[in-house]
Amino acid sequence: MCNLLIFVYEVTSYVAWSTYICSTNGNAMKNVVLLTRYLLIINRLQREKGRYVMAGELLQHVNRELEYRGHPSDISLRTLQRDIADVCELRFPIEHKHNYGYCLQADQPVFFTNTEEMLLNFDLLNAINSESADNRYILAEHHRPVGSEQMPLLIDAIRKQHPIKFDYTLVRHNDNVICVNAHPHFLKESNQRWYLLAKVGDTLKSYGIDRIANIEVMEHEKFKRDQSINIDELFRDSYGIWQQTDVPVEDIELSYDALDGKFLKSLPLHHSQRIVCDTDEEFRITLRLRITNDFVMELLSRSRSLTVIRPLHLRERVYKVYQEALKRNSL
Repeated sequence: MCNLLIFVYEVTSYVAWSTYICSTNGNAMKNVVLLTRYLLIINRLQREKGRYVMAGELLQHVNRELEYRGHPSDISLRTLQRDIADVCELRFPIEHKHNYGYCLQADQPVFFTNTEEMLLNFDLLNAINSESADNRYILAEHHRPVGSEQMPLLIDAIRKQHPIKFDYTLVRHNDNVICVNAHPHFLKESNQRWYLLAKVGDTLKSYGIDRIANIEVMEHEKFKRDQSINIDELFRDSYGIWQQTDVPVEDIELSYDALDGKFLKSLPLHHSQRIVCDTDEEFRITLRLRITNDFVMELLSRSRSLTVIRPLHLRERVYKVYQEALKRNSL
């Protein structure tokens, strides 16, 4: 079970998890219930922000949440204690005091914090399971990214810290194929595509999984994982998967009409998005990030009412794209 736990902080997306869990020993839903319990424990202790929670209170919370989800909701105190011990194997700093209960130390780093999102993912996985009555009401997208069948192999290599070798197709260079020797560290999703983040020498590089072929895992070798990599910090000023450190971080200001504004409020373009105007006539935002190709493509995908206020070079770039599109689609 520790192997499943380790996977949780390596990859926290529903698609990756469902691919992995369906490739295991057939106990998919049993694993989902077990990991749901772990997440309920972590989530409750995180919300308390350093306050101790008595074992009975924590047990009541877990059983109540399990019942809401249609899972067995009669776990014992002994089972709860065993679950907490498993969570501690993930190096979550849970402290126990006899007369106080359990506490997640707020000043200690943890491997992932989006337990609310992960709980939702497991709820969805349970709902669309063919054995669940709820699958009549949950209409999931039956889209499976190319290359996702390789996820379990890559996840296993990440977990066991085995070097890998693979062929990689360079689509921007006439589909030339190169051989890559790498130390796999993370899997990251961006715009319904999966990317492998791996150390090649001293550099962390990204590789589209749909362009990876002939993976060879060096099972008799082991590399030392680079614990200094801070993924949140690495992508903080980026959009998607592009890590172009040679592209400067810039202040961006965009204007939309009120209708597009409603969508951008519910699904912001970037975590740096700030609303500066929200009226019946205009919705205006500012952002701060690197202006990379994937960010420009995202702007173009919702550009019906877009006006680029600044910077000027972004406005010119969008103008050029539409100018060329008009030429190609002229009547």
